[in-house]
Amino acid sequence: MAPSSPTTIATDLDEAGLRAFGARLAALLRPGDAVLLSGDLGAGKTTLARAILVGLGHAGEVPSPTFTLVEPYAGRALRLPVVHADLYRLEPGAPVDDLGLDEALEAGVLLLEWPERLPAGTFPDALRLRLEGAGGPVRRLTWAVPAAWKGRWPPDA
Repeated sequence: MAPSSPTTIATDLDEAGLRAFGARLAALLRPGDAVLLSGDLGAGKTTLARAILVGLGHAGEVPSPTFTLVEPYAGRALRLPVVHADLYRLEPGAPVDDLGLDEALEAGVLLLEWPERLPAGTFPDALRLRLEGAGGPVRRLTWAVPAAWKGRWPPDA
């Protein structure tokens, strides 16, 4: 099923606001969830992914997966295993089967930056978040919510 139309959730999320939003979103995640993070360079995608990981219990570093493409996170401290992927270096529509993104959803969560590089129709049940305002102190966050998230969205403000 296609996601709903994007809706503005906030126009004033600074870095602290992104971290707080990520913590609230982390509490909603279930095994099999994909969260697709879009936005220009510097819009806050990795900041939000880090906040989600912290909200799930991760206490260590969270490097940007721009060069490794995929960073897995698992362990007793995490409420759910997570795969954090960044497709920035891939050409749009390039094959991604070898990255194991589907396998990440079997028992955990996928946080994916630059989803526009995926083939069309990939992860149709994903929560799609878009950040705008790169380089500025304030970000605008919009979302597209699939039916699979009905009753869980939006997170408490």
